[in-house]
Amino acid sequence: MSELIDNRAQRIRTLKGIIRRLHAGEAPDDVRNSLKTLVCQTDYSEIMAMEQELIADGMPVEEIQSMCDLHSQVTREVLVQLAPPPLPPGHPVDTFRRENEALRGSMARLQMAMKQVLETADDGDVTAPLLDWRQALNELQDVDKHYQRKEHLLFTYLERHGISGPSKVMWGKDDQIRELLRDLAGALRESDATTAEWKLLAATTGAAAADAVHEMIYKEEQILLPICLERFTADEWAEIWASSPRYGWCLVEPREGYRPVDPQAGSRTAEPGGITLPTGTLSLEQLVAIFSTLPVDLTFVDADDRVAFFSEGPKRVFARSRAIIGRLVQNCHPPRSVDVVDRILADFREGRQNVAEFWIPFTGRFVHIRYFAVRSEDGRYLGTLEVTQDVGPIRALEGERRLLQYDEPAPAEVR
Repeated sequence: MSELIDNRAQRIRTLKGIIRRLHAGEAPDDVRNSLKTLVCQTDYSEIMAMEQELIADGMPVEEIQSMCDLHSQVTREVLVQLAPPPLPPGHPVDTFRRENEALRGSMARLQMAMKQVLETADDGDVTAPLLDWRQALNELQDVDKHYQRKEHLLFTYLERHGISGPSKVMWGKDDQIRELLRDLAGALRESDATTAEWKLLAATTGAAAADAVHEMIYKEEQILLPICLERFTADEWAEIWASSPRYGWCLVEPREGYRPVDPQAGSRTAEPGGITLPTGTLSLEQLVAIFSTLPVDLTFVDADDRVAFFSEGPKRVFARSRAIIGRLVQNCHPPRSVDVVDRILADFREGRQNVAEFWIPFTGRFVHIRYFAVRSEDGRYLGTLEVTQDVGPIRALEGERRLLQYDEPAPAEVR
């Protein structure tokens, strides 16, 4: 057994050394040849351990992120391709795999349309392939739901098992894919481009987006999902299954078959009881109902920067999963925004500021986001409260209303 452990550690050290040569500028083909000579085979856990050790050694996450596609390309020939274990239909991994298969279909249609554009003469008509291209890209926009479930659920539980590499590297790659798809969608909305310009778009942004999506599918299926299946418990998969609908599905719906007995059993609160506050007493049921009724979304991050609470309203702006409870708030944001999060928390903790505000258009709504420093009576920092609200309807108000008028019909059970 010790020999197997030593061999694994040696392979990881060898992988690190070879990947460092790649980062130093050595040609990928030379690195690939050395890898085949020095490492006969490796598996997904060793690839992940290698990247995690590089981060622990001080290599910037951004550098690993910029090179991770090359990592997978040079290690692909020595990576052991394990047969995926059988899973019941509807298991979270079954759904991830089926979504990836659907994404491959959309990518094939998109690449076929781009190929037809590229093969058209500069003065030719590309109306038909452009229509196919736009339709396939519209399908691919659904990938955001797939990535959100991965980022907020799989990454959260991997961190609980001491594995943080994927959330630090893959999330950044997800954001790059999102940006490529947005850029491509914006360009395809143009109506007066020439055929030559469409061909250039296909050869640049279109090709980059297609390659990035395919590469991420490979990383998920050969590295991420296998390590999740190896590490997560049945209870953790049950919690992931229960939280997944908050984020939605990508191109396909989950199949019937997988039904954990009680996915929420580990997260239920103990005896309800009354809660006495300075201004009154509420039962736990009343308190939960109040938070669910508020026209704002609340998230509280404690003094240790860990998510402690969020409200669950029916029209939440940003999806939240119970899996994030206890998670560092920095890990709940894409890498590019972590610096802003850290600055706000530091300013609040040191007493330099008490409020930070942002407002953005988001999925057809105008969203107001406010962060408040929460302090005890003696000024001690207790944490940060995020308050998010769709203020579009408020901004649209004009004149005045002095008479009672209901804007929405009463629920059927109330009537």
